[in-house]
Amino acid sequence: MDWLGWVILGLSLAIGLPVLILSRAPSPHGTFWSNIAYGVSRVYCRSYHSARISGREHIPETRKPGPLIVVANHTAGIDAVLIAVECPFFIRWVMAEDMRLPWLGWFWRWQRVIFVNREGKDRRALREALRELDAGGVIGIFPEGGLERPENELLRFEKGVGMLIKRSGARVLPVWVADTPQVDPAWASLWHPSRSRVAFAPVIDYAKTDLSGDEIVADLHARFVTWTGWPINESPPTPDVDPKKSSRTARA
Repeated sequence: MDWLGWVILGLSLAIGLPVLILSRAPSPHGTFWSNIAYGVSRVYCRSYHSARISGREHIPETRKPGPLIVVANHTAGIDAVLIAVECPFFIRWVMAEDMRLPWLGWFWRWQRVIFVNREGKDRRALREALRELDAGGVIGIFPEGGLERPENELLRFEKGVGMLIKRSGARVLPVWVADTPQVDPAWASLWHPSRSRVAFAPVIDYAKTDLSGDEIVADLHARFVTWTGWPINESPPTPDVDPKKSSRTARA
């Protein structure tokens, strides 16, 4: 290891270990470096984004709560990070293929992101998500299929999430995100400070009902409308990243 490597290692230890100790947040991966990354991310969310968290009592406390689907409204690129750092379990997120930044290939592989082609039905992504759930894993999904533009208005949920819930029999952990940076592109929210809010709702077990996939989507959307008190935005999401328009980022 050259001198630069030792400098980077030293800085990582000097910064990461105190952060890890203070945050008391071991990574779901359970490895040394992922623990440091997780601790730094958690402090970043709580300081830079002043994240206000509610409903922690609804988060399963085990590292293996699956099969489980984390369902959240979509406000900004920072949403997944704000949610993940509060959970003791690993979440495999579903993300649109056109949001994949090539230089972050190592990160996508590490997080095992499931990319979906939103130009049409992507059964490959659906099969991968079902395999993960069948193995007792956790999937994270933004069923609106795009960023909420304007903010504080719910888009209609994509029907695919209902199919995933119905076919997998997985429980659902609903999460409401608000007050994140309203900037474009979506990833720009990572370097804009905010006073974000993240609220976890009680887990829902649709396997105990006779609802169809479409009925599950309707019920889930109605719960979010009641929960947030936000109006419904009937405009169809589009790939446009203009903050005044909708932007599809993760079709179910």
